Amino acid sequence: MAIMDQDEFWAIVDRAREGIDDTRTAEGAKQVAENVGQRLAELGRGAAVAFDLRYAALDAESYDWNLWGAAYLMRGGCSDDAFDYFRGWLVTQGRSIWECALRDPDTLAELGIDPDDDFLLCESILSVGRAAFDEDADFYAAVAAARAELPADTFNGPLLGDDFDHEDDDAVHARYPRLAEIYL
Repeated sequence: MAIMDQDEFWAIVDRAREGIDDTRTAEGAKQVAENVGQRLAELGRGAAVAFDLRYAALDAESYDWNLWGAAYLMRGGCSDDAFDYFRGWLVTQGRSIWECALRDPDTLAELGIDPDDDFLLCESILSVGRAAFDEDADFYAAVAAARAELPADTFNGPLLGDDFDHEDDDAVHARYPRLAEIYL
């Protein structure tokens, strides 16, 4: 099984965003995930697994201290699981926001997220391919088999970048000047 092409992956996500007033909200992000799941159910099991593989590869690519620090700042803290769900939320924002945030997480300040809201999570996008399968176990078995055909480092790797003290306001301001103005 091949990993879904990035352009196809993002086309599915961008199409799923159509007609949703505000994907930045928890409800909006969840609706994007539901729409993606519906599309994958239409495309079939192979597409659902290929989508999941691409998602996992993007997830590994975004496993970065700099992005995690931005999530920590925006959410007022961010556990391992919350960082996974934050990146899920970030996928629901679309390709251009995803790519900008990976290059420079401080660009997330441009989204205009209310600092009193900490809904920046979308767990449901992590397994939207299940919609193409009758049983969850069948989906997970298909994904595991497809992953076994690919190099292990496709989906796993070390946390990228340099760690820093997320509680040090000076370090936070230096890394994320625009986000710090909003969230500190």
